[in-house]
Amino acid sequence: MLDSPLSSNVSAPELLAPAGNWDCVHAAIENGADAVYFGLDRGFNARHRAANFGVNDLSSLMGQLHLRGVRGYVTLNTLVFPDELNDLVEVVDAIASAGVDAVLVQDFGVARIVRAVCPELEIHASTQMSLTSSETIEAARSLDLSRVVVARELSIGEIKQIRSKTDMPIEAFIHGALCVAYSGQCLTSESLGGRSANRGQCAQACRLPYDLVCDGIDQELGDVRYLLSPQDLAGYAAIPDMIHAGVNSLKIEGRLKTPEYVANITGHYRRAIDQAISEGVVNLGEDAQHEMELSFSRGFTPGWLEGNDHKRLVPGIRSAKQGIVLGEVLAIGRDSILVEIQAGIALGDGLAMESAVDPNSTKAFDSGFADNHQGGRIYSLRLDDESKSDPRRPDDSQNAPKSAQSPWEQARQRKQSESQAGTDKLSKVQANQTVWIGFGRGELDFSRIEIGATVFKNDDPQLNKRLAATFGGKPRRTRPIHLHVVAHVGRPVEVTATLGSGEHATTENIVGEDDLAVANKHAITEEVLADKLGRLGGTPFHLARLTSDLSGGPMVPLGVLNQLRRELVEKLEDQFHAAPRRTVRLSAGRALVTPIKNETPVSDDQPTVPQAPPQLSVLCRTLDQVRGAIAASAERIYADFHDPREHKAAIALGAEHNASIWIASLRIQKPGEMGLLKQVVKQGPAGLLARNLAAVRLGVEAGLPTIADFSLNVANHRSAEWLIDQGVQRVTASYDLNADQLDQLVSSMPADWLELVLHQHMPMFHMEHCVFCSVLSPGTNKTNCGRPCDRHVVELRDRVGKLHVLQADIACRNTLFNATPQSGAEIVSNMVACGVGSFRVELLSENAQEAESILRLYRQLLLGEIAGQEVWRSLSAENRVGVTRGTLEAKRNPLAIL
Repeated sequence: MLDSPLSSNVSAPELLAPAGNWDCVHAAIENGADAVYFGLDRGFNARHRAANFGVNDLSSLMGQLHLRGVRGYVTLNTLVFPDELNDLVEVVDAIASAGVDAVLVQDFGVARIVRAVCPELEIHASTQMSLTSSETIEAARSLDLSRVVVARELSIGEIKQIRSKTDMPIEAFIHGALCVAYSGQCLTSESLGGRSANRGQCAQACRLPYDLVCDGIDQELGDVRYLLSPQDLAGYAAIPDMIHAGVNSLKIEGRLKTPEYVANITGHYRRAIDQAISEGVVNLGEDAQHEMELSFSRGFTPGWLEGNDHKRLVPGIRSAKQGIVLGEVLAIGRDSILVEIQAGIALGDGLAMESAVDPNSTKAFDSGFADNHQGGRIYSLRLDDESKSDPRRPDDSQNAPKSAQSPWEQARQRKQSESQAGTDKLSKVQANQTVWIGFGRGELDFSRIEIGATVFKNDDPQLNKRLAATFGGKPRRTRPIHLHVVAHVGRPVEVTATLGSGEHATTENIVGEDDLAVANKHAITEEVLADKLGRLGGTPFHLARLTSDLSGGPMVPLGVLNQLRRELVEKLEDQFHAAPRRTVRLSAGRALVTPIKNETPVSDDQPTVPQAPPQLSVLCRTLDQVRGAIAASAERIYADFHDPREHKAAIALGAEHNASIWIASLRIQKPGEMGLLKQVVKQGPAGLLARNLAAVRLGVEAGLPTIADFSLNVANHRSAEWLIDQGVQRVTASYDLNADQLDQLVSSMPADWLELVLHQHMPMFHMEHCVFCSVLSPGTNKTNCGRPCDRHVVELRDRVGKLHVLQADIACRNTLFNATPQSGAEIVSNMVACGVGSFRVELLSENAQEAESILRLYRQLLLGEIAGQEVWRSLSAENRVGVTRGTLEAKRNPLAIL
């Protein structure tokens, strides 16, 4: 941590705040944001549930932002399907024309369309593009990116490594909720309910409880139930180090949060950044932290900024908003609890406390807080009378477990406790006092509360009122303006206003109507000019400095000065509200919407070449599965092993049986991990299944046949085309596509570009967080965990009883696979007819015999020897948990039921 002012050549990073609605915009502006990001109600943004803004709001919104010196970024950070690209072009046109400063993009094809429509519009790569290293950033440079939002999973040290190898501006998250899965790599909502996180419809399955089953035995984890729910990121103390690492923009998460949250967090981070620049350190203090926790907190953590500490990141006790820890229940009265409070409280504050789960509640297990907590608002406050018998004594029956007390004893005890309490009623109580906190009659079920339960303060109406007062009404955060006045006798007075400096300066000039006369008594002075022209209250400006050029003792009427001031402000406001002139090329954007045709024309007299039978690719996770794939004569076998040393054995096995063995790369590549990729190339596979852009580039440059995997999220033909242009042979369709959308994709591009995964256990969560380390090891990260993943088979049981397999890769990243396999058998005939020539089966835990059986079934399907429904019935009969059609459910012909 730095402890001295940063050098004078270091500029403050941009503070980027979320804005889900107009009030959030105003809250961000008034509390110090340099930029805001927001979505549009036309879709294409990853917060579908936010209020968002209409396209018709853009001109007004950008005018207000630019008037206040704030930049505005629109989130276009979802995957876009071919039939949506026309709408996308229209939206990009509106964005560019309104003067939006940048768009955040996930989809490669969307980035290409944005650039085609408007060359001047900045493109920021969303964290969902999974650019997690300098190598992946450089591989994406041809998309003409202006900035990259790096993954939340990077440490400051890793960000520093990225900065040392690229000049690309970097944006990083500094505060807010943490996704347990890599953004852009979470398929949980899609897999479980058809709600794609890559389409802005995340259902937050990470916040639900799970049981851990190790080697077939349920593990007793006590209160730890929320195994995949991280605490919230609060990185304010790391700001000096983030600046030193070269981060250009610090981002606050929260487009679904309230305006008060935006005001609260933005204001504190504004002060933190300013303090970091001036002092080299950030010390916000406990009160500031409490204020931030009250707006929203699942418990604060530095996230991954300090590296991996899996136990700190995911304690697993709760998953919803908790606020601040107030204390523990020391005694229980009829409608009150006794707590030694660690923070100030007042009447009307909202509290929550740990409680036994209500078995009759319909909310049980639905929320990380509501199921084993209950809460209400403070109805009364009374200080404890410590001179009387202390109900907290260890030998007092009040501390006995509830199960050991009869209802009569509990009632007597409550009455006695209340009689021992003080009688002075208060409206508020400061921290570090013992106080009886009363609630409204019947508001809480006190039979569910036990001595020692943790109490949280999770709402403070007075704080919310103070925060709401920081925005709305007249501008509170104003921009400094420099005025220069020229007043010569015989010439009209002239006033020039300047904002900023150098090439970024904005100037306006106003000239009076009449020539100035010589003053009879009081010639104008600089002091009077500053007083009259500096009356800028209610405007977005304040007078920073006034200079003058006065000659001949002129008399300037005060009414003239007032009029000039009003005109000057009006002209400045008009200038900022005017959208910048930009090149907008709708025809270029629409050209990219059109389908891509096969480049090789077929003449009428050319003989027809029979279509080759479809190829069967198999992804294997064990050597045993490789043997089964070889026995089934798979044309292409991908080795995706936990232990990469086994890749050599797989390649040798392939050589022995004349089988084509490819190797699958890691899904995420972080700084320092290129060696793992290069080792894959050195092993001499027949080809590479590339799961990130660094792997794509490495495979192509090494001359290896390379196929881009599903994790590169190809959902439209222009994304596919960009990857084909990078040198890959085929692309794997995104798992976000259903059967209808696959039809669109295939019809929009050459079908031989595509490989379709038709059988798999959907990889739901792909996480830097390691559950093995968190709950099966005394260690905190891969340096001291002892690698329990090498020795144990682990599954997570969800609320409906399904057991999802958890596996770790060589980089210790975890993937949770859906318990039920998904089969697209029923759409194969249609895909083959459309020209798709490569299909894949992904195995998980099958042995060699099971693998061979499944593959022979699909081989028959691809050859047209059996129908898809027959494959479906066979798989369903053989698999104890059945088979789902999942996202690949075939379209139904409505006439078939008539």
